[in-house]
Amino acid sequence: MTNEQYYDCIQPYQNACQIMRAKLEVLNGSLYQKSSVSPIHNIQERIKAKKSIEKKLEKLGHSDSVQNAKDYLRDIAGIRVICYFIDDIYNLVNALKRQSELIFIREKDYIKNPKPNGYRSFHVIIAVPVYYLDTMEYFPVEIQLRTMTMDLWASMEHRVCYKKLPEHREELAEAFCQYADILGRIEEQFEAYNETGMLEEITPSEVAEAPAEERKWK
Repeated sequence: MTNEQYYDCIQPYQNACQIMRAKLEVLNGSLYQKSSVSPIHNIQERIKAKKSIEKKLEKLGHSDSVQNAKDYLRDIAGIRVICYFIDDIYNLVNALKRQSELIFIREKDYIKNPKPNGYRSFHVIIAVPVYYLDTMEYFPVEIQLRTMTMDLWASMEHRVCYKKLPEHREELAEAFCQYADILGRIEEQFEAYNETGMLEEITPSEVAEAPAEERKWK
């Protein structure tokens, strides 16, 4: 993949990312209409670098063509949403599910079901419609939703565990599992100060089903 091909490839994903961020910012200001609080602390976004795209395609056994990137990668565009409380995360996800133009491709709840190493977060991949002059096409955006506590753990785990020598990995992994438990208990205490709580949930049957050409993403 040449540099020119890479920049052509990521342009629609940048557009999808901007659209998705705008939706999140609107929800942040309107989700709790009867109070002055907002669910989101901050929003971060990124577009996968050229080398990262090539490396992941190679790992999947595909050449580094633009078409393969489009066909096999769902995380070219990424957004990380940092919330105050766990309920804020579920309220945001359910609010997004009510937007009929969005298609939920995949979701993984690592809050209720943490990874063995202690990692907690809520991951969704959403197909976002990008409109052009005479056509429309869906592009996936991966969204990670975390509380500030979860983000602290994930940031420190990445910074510390991947910088140490291999012989320290097992000791560090055990320590970070303990840190995850401690932070989880602290977070439970913070939840007592959440004045909004859980809003009405959307049922799975209400979520827009992916069209035939999108189902292969699942």
